[in-house]
Amino acid sequence: MATPADPAFRQHLQALADKYRASIPQRLAAIGAALDAAGTTPAPAQLEPLHEALHAVAGSAGSFGFAALGDEARRLEQLLRETMAATAAFGDVVPQVRHYLAWANDDPTGATIRAHD
Repeated sequence: MATPADPAFRQHLQALADKYRASIPQRLAAIGAALDAAGTTPAPAQLEPLHEALHAVAGSAGSFGFAALGDEARRLEQLLRETMAATAAFGDVVPQVRHYLAWANDDPTGATIRAHD
């Protein structure tokens, strides 16, 4: 059984992290495309692709060393759920998701997301 101290195990984990890092632009593009497809006043069902794209990043990023990327995706996913439940305005979500995408495209390994301008 491999152990975390085993060089081969660490190499395998690094390879997985590298593969995940390479997939980040595609994951961010999926979030952006889903946001654009939602329009300006979407019905909850129209937000499902955006929710799924955020959920995918929220659930996987931290496992590969991208904690802030995943944490912010989770926060946005939860805000989007509130929007889908009609307890938050979609107009409030859009700039936050766009800010997240700009930050993540610039520095997905950053420890924290920059404050929203």
